[in-house]
Amino acid sequence: MSATSTARVGTTPWIAIAAGCAIALLTFGPRSAIGFFQIPMLAEHGWSREDFAIAIAIQNLFWGAGQPIFGAIADRFGTARVLILSGLLYAVGLGITAVAPTPFWLTIGSGVLVGLGVAAGSFGIVLAAFARRVSAEQRSFVFGLGTAAGSAGMFLFAPLSQALIDSYGWSDSLLILSAMMLLVPLLAYALRGNSRTSGNLGAEVEQTMGAALREAFATKSYVLLTTGFFVCGFQVAFITAHFPAYIADLGMAPVWAVTALALIGFFNIIGSIGSGLIGQRYSKPHFLALIYIGRSIAVTLFLLIPQTPATVVVFATVMGLLWLSTVPPTNALVAIMFGTRYLGLLGGLVFLSHQIGSFLGVWLGGYLYVAMGSYDPVWWLGVMLGLIAAVLHWPIREAPVQRSLQPA
Repeated sequence: MSATSTARVGTTPWIAIAAGCAIALLTFGPRSAIGFFQIPMLAEHGWSREDFAIAIAIQNLFWGAGQPIFGAIADRFGTARVLILSGLLYAVGLGITAVAPTPFWLTIGSGVLVGLGVAAGSFGIVLAAFARRVSAEQRSFVFGLGTAAGSAGMFLFAPLSQALIDSYGWSDSLLILSAMMLLVPLLAYALRGNSRTSGNLGAEVEQTMGAALREAFATKSYVLLTTGFFVCGFQVAFITAHFPAYIADLGMAPVWAVTALALIGFFNIIGSIGSGLIGQRYSKPHFLALIYIGRSIAVTLFLLIPQTPATVVVFATVMGLLWLSTVPPTNALVAIMFGTRYLGLLGGLVFLSHQIGSFLGVWLGGYLYVAMGSYDPVWWLGVMLGLIAAVLHWPIREAPVQRSLQPA
């Protein structure tokens, strides 16, 4: 990228990418470890698992609904401003969760505010800023780096959260995590700038937001990508929220839940970076289809064989490799189809589908557990949806939309 392009976005690309990776680590970490707070929180308050599931399901819904809105704001007014808001909302939400006297306030804190905080600092916001700082050929790789950083947050915050709970109790631990989220506004400065300050817009058409939306939803491949990403959210959110309780129901010590989520986070780093590299060389739609098939196979084998600490470790390792490996090729496909002008908005709408799936995965996990006394129905539903997602992704075209070129 030229020196002129670099100057226009306000800082050197790799400093911005490093800051964005740190933000992804911080924003993804606490919400990925929220399952560790479920049992001690419910035991102290006497709430049900469905109460907890509703709050986290609402979190995923607000995360998804907020993503295209914050993406559009970042496209128009600048990424840094949105990230500052992210840190503040996240900190307040975790603080309210720590002192919530009723399930209603749990839903306000951990559901609405944390959900909006994650939305404003999520992958879609950070990766869109990355896309404007590097060439098209580099995007898949830097998207992998950003996703891997979020994975590192999962890897670090799983044992950190459990250690804090053991040392300070669940409530004070949430207050500590709340304070950590105030680092996000400090890092946001490196990502200042919006889509019009990018040096990568020269060959893109000038569109209104409405025209961009009409074009996107008239594009079959975009609709298929958006629909298929629903399944990713359903699968990973269910495991994030309910796996610690599932491990406890199997009679295993809490250390195995910590180990499992930490392993998912660690191997997610490898899977995300590997996904970015693979996406630069091979068909992204076909690669995504294979990821969803792999998840379905992994869950099926985990449910059918005897569940022991050893099989939990193997399952977590395999799922970690497949966990967020969907994110780099998915975001790269949106950029290939439509460019970066409205990447925050269009990528955010794809992610909204992901989070509707997350809402259902988390909520159904709690609802069906209360109704049937088992998580098995949701596990098997995830297997079926994974196969459907593979079918949806296979025919996606990895090419720019056809349109007349006008100077931006």
